[in-house]
Amino acid sequence: MQNKLFDVGSILATTPGQTFKNMPQVLASDVTRLEKMIDRCQKSLEPLKEFILPGGGKVSGFLHQARTICRRAERLCVALSKIEPVDPTIIKFVNRLSDVLFVLARWVAKTQGEPEFLWERDVAKNST
Repeated sequence: MQNKLFDVGSILATTPGQTFKNMPQVLASDVTRLEKMIDRCQKSLEPLKEFILPGGGKVSGFLHQARTICRRAERLCVALSKIEPVDPTIIKFVNRLSDVLFVLARWVAKTQGEPEFLWERDVAKNST
């Protein structure tokens, strides 16, 4: 994953239209690999009915933190795409990576026997 993220950084740091020998690529197969990982991990997880608050144990907490950073990177890629061409596969890859990190945080919490903290909505006591 880290190697692919370095590829993403290298591609984004390259002037649009410029290429060089052995230039890295992010391919649809890279996105598919992430989607398959999501599917494998979700098989043992209960479907979500509410949002999950980041946290839990140490590892799942770090995975939630990484997901937050990845979402920020995704927003920056989308913003950059409004200024210069950005391969849509890169944006999709970063999006799916944040999804993988979320599912992995849930999976780790489950395998470690850690609780998931659900978001509790404030319900107005008086609706008048």
